Amino acid sequence: MHIKLAGDAGHTGTITASTLFWVQGILAGVVAVLVLVRPRPVPYLIAFLVAASALGAVLLYRYVDVGTLGPLPEMYEPVWYTDKVLAAVAEAVATVAAAIGFAVTAKTPGAVGAGRRRSVDA
Repeated sequence: MHIKLAGDAGHTGTITASTLFWVQGILAGVVAVLVLVRPRPVPYLIAFLVAASALGAVLLYRYVDVGTLGPLPEMYEPVWYTDKVLAAVAEAVATVAAAIGFAVTAKTPGAVGAGRRRSVDA
């Protein structure tokens, strides 16, 4: 969704909204592949951070006029429209799914540091 919206986003500022949307979309895609290829706690944690940051940003800029933050552009947009709702729902689902994936893989015996454990003979 971010890649779809990148062309319509703002084009002013040191870092444009379009650039942010492109980076977010590409990063989300890379992390999705990482989770599919290596379903371990760390990739799920990264996926959670990417999805939660995207959801946080869309909610923040919907309800708060933050203004410009350093090189980041003014992105306040106090309306909901179909693509924005779909993006927010997808980000919320991805955040919850990544959190569940992290919890499940972290509980799995040997999920973290399995190669470094030694058995102790009694």
